[in-house]
Amino acid sequence: MAFDGVDFYKIDDLLTEEEVQIRDTVRGWVDDNVIPIIEKHAREGTFPMHLARQMGEMGFLGANLEGYGCPGLSNVAYGLICQELERGDSGIRSFCSVQGSLVMFPIHAYGTEEQKQKWLPRLASGEAIGCFGLTEPDHGSNPSGMITRAEDKGDHYLLNGAKMWITNGTLADVAVVWAKLDGVIRGFLVERGMPGFSAPEMHGKHSLRASVTSELVFQDVRLPKENILPGVTGLKGPLSCLTNARYGISWGALGAAMACFDSARKYSVSRIQFGKPIASFQLVQDKLAFMLREITKGQLLAWRLGRLKDEHRLEPAQVSLAKMNNVQIALQIARTAREIHGANGILDEYPVMRHMANLESVYTYEGTHDIHNLVLGQWITGIAAYS
Repeated sequence: MAFDGVDFYKIDDLLTEEEVQIRDTVRGWVDDNVIPIIEKHAREGTFPMHLARQMGEMGFLGANLEGYGCPGLSNVAYGLICQELERGDSGIRSFCSVQGSLVMFPIHAYGTEEQKQKWLPRLASGEAIGCFGLTEPDHGSNPSGMITRAEDKGDHYLLNGAKMWITNGTLADVAVVWAKLDGVIRGFLVERGMPGFSAPEMHGKHSLRASVTSELVFQDVRLPKENILPGVTGLKGPLSCLTNARYGISWGALGAAMACFDSARKYSVSRIQFGKPIASFQLVQDKLAFMLREITKGQLLAWRLGRLKDEHRLEPAQVSLAKMNNVQIALQIARTAREIHGANGILDEYPVMRHMANLESVYTYEGTHDIHNLVLGQWITGIAAYS
């Protein structure tokens, strides 16, 4: 049965006709291409590689960027894409988010014209895959403490270090890697096949199983001088990328929440106990009302955030609020949906347990819930509590 969406507050009225058409197109694509196969991939711990080129052909990759083969859609339209992709699976949205916000965006914003021409059209089409290397084994919430180093050797840079928890790393043709050069954080383009560069896949995950997560290892990697991103220095570079990615997550988490709500609602009206549907019991209705309430509030947050982004008035702290709120409520909704499904909720016949496990990762990646709380605390007080 096709997914009808969740629109209690008539939020579709706030969208342009193009945005609605894009949302519905992605919704249909997810129903046809993701939902039928995603449980198998999650069970087997594999990413459905054939979807990468399809996402490129559909214009999902770098959707809110302009030129170089990118569609140049509104940020609200991009958010709706993320919402529908994550309704399929967080790993599918993560692939799109990393490709567009963490790889294509910094090349688009900070790269040379030659770098843009070389990479952006191929990344937009899905012909090439990218990854983003910031987090290290000992430096997650404190990226400024990174120990990955680049040395200027005259005619090239020499890169040494390691990165951890890298989505798409093993698949990537190019990695946007942040390292310290003379003590200053700079961005570099590290290409597949460069001697000394390896990207082993991480195994044993209970979460994001339909996504490739990797380490990046650099052992005396010789980088041509033209592989540095010249347009930015310091933490502003990686943090601006993360702001864009967190924006997409604030929409994506709603998609996972909607999937769990939809499954719980359908299950509750069909599951008979004590001679009647469990949807007729007050406690179940209370749970369903909670889900609808929180999804609706999250939708309004995401929509307003998108309009602010389109107007170039968005502040990073506003993204922190939306990301932390919408992921938290999505995780609560997934857990509540599991309660409604009872024992059946742990079966992959239903999407609930998969979304719940995925959201445990989304809750902590690209800024943990606690760090985003402290970002808001700094905005309120002017005092940074995490440094």
